[in-house]
Amino acid sequence: MVLDVMMPGMDGFETLEEIRKENSLPILMFTSKNDSISKVRGLRAGADDYLTKPFDMDELIARIASLIRRYTRFNHQAGAVQKLDFDGLQIDLENRSVTTSNGTFELPPKEFDLLLYCAKHQGKILTKQQIYEEVWGEEYFYDDSNIMAIISRLRKKLEVNPSSPKYIQTVKGIGYRFNKEV
Repeated sequence: MVLDVMMPGMDGFETLEEIRKENSLPILMFTSKNDSISKVRGLRAGADDYLTKPFDMDELIARIASLIRRYTRFNHQAGAVQKLDFDGLQIDLENRSVTTSNGTFELPPKEFDLLLYCAKHQGKILTKQQIYEEVWGEEYFYDDSNIMAIISRLRKKLEVNPSSPKYIQTVKGIGYRFNKEV
């Protein structure tokens, strides 16, 4: 969350204190107040970072990315699911690996991201466009070869019989579905 100190009504410091009573999400405060007293007050009240105006947009983006990275890697909430279990397949979110009857594999980034996207949408038919735009983060240009190659590699690693897949199934003419019945 990006929070400005100078807000009408309840200022940013008071808002921060209220948020911290209920939530541990990362918060970046920014303001035109450049004095160290304001910075220290914000940090002591629970801000994770503090940026003064005027600021460079690249610095703001880098600070936000850093907060997100630290929050997702180091602040796993108690009881948060770090592994997804399916019949004969375990996806370890923390180590970005999978375990099957074929063994444990650390998957390359795109393979892991594609598998995780499909598994999180278990039972839903996902179009190639949806998969591509989510996993690659780019606009889809009707190039299925990347997706098909990764699906093929995943099946070889995950499946007992890759030609008759149990997990990621092809839905002809549309895309793929992570089997809900496993």
